Amino acid sequence: QVQLVESGGGLVQAGGSLRLSCAASGRTFSSYAMGWFRQAPGKEREFVAAISWSGDNTYYADSVKGRFTISRDNAKNTVYLQMNSLKPEDTAVYYCAARYKYSASYAYWGQGTQVTVSS
Repeated sequence: QVQLVESGGGLVQAGGSLRLSCAASGRTFSSYAMGWFRQAPGKEREFVAAISWSGDNTYYADSVKGRFTISRDNAKNTVYLQMNSLKPEDTAVYYCAARYKYSASYAYWGQGTQVTVSS
């Protein structure tokens, strides 16, 4: 089992920044690829960003490319999402998720943290 706890959400004005953190406990963190997803009211959950288990590879949704940066610190069992130039359409509940490095799907999810961007 992997337990994930997100933090760092809040209310910010458009153009501002937030950094989300996701602390992991349980199995060996460095064996898991990590992802961030978000779900806005009335919409389906969507992919935001992902990072490989080694940290060597990162992936982003087109909507956040150039504004968001995913990173991880395996010594602290933590993955981060730095969000800059925030837009009102970034408003959502943000979830982190863990995928074992040889698995095709994310098996573990956090409870989510709310990000609200005001115009």
